[in-house]
Amino acid sequence: MAIPTIDLTKQAPRSPRVRLGGYVILPRMLDKGRAALAGKNGQYNYACPLDERFLEFAGIDAKALKKQLAMGKGDGAILDWVKTNAKPRRTDSEIEAWSAWQERRTPDNPDSREYFNNLHKEAAPKRTDITSWFDLLDVDDYQSYGGKV
Repeated sequence: MAIPTIDLTKQAPRSPRVRLGGYVILPRMLDKGRAALAGKNGQYNYACPLDERFLEFAGIDAKALKKQLAMGKGDGAILDWVKTNAKPRRTDSEIEAWSAWQERRTPDNPDSREYFNNLHKEAAPKRTDITSWFDLLDVDDYQSYGGKV
């Protein structure tokens, strides 16, 4: 059975907050990888800097993961593959702590702060509750597909 591919020219991938096996970012990355394989990734890039945060933490190679997606594996099978191939293998508490930190992560240097502020001004200049990268991605995804902020 083929795994449905989200057409990212018509809708956003899952929020970076959505978790799979406790990992944030991973479900969004899988959506982008499947869409890229189908030529339907739109403005989204597989293995972007956000995805690299997951890949680094899990010790997973982006090309190897994409090969698993190309085999048509679903999220559960991909998670099993990640658990088997992660280096180092992470405990549930390590994954939880890392995911919680990622959800709260803010720009950590003047250049990234300037970039963040410019994106924030474009996406939702009146929103004062946009403080983390995940907040910004969620509002940008929402607005990109017709949502009003």
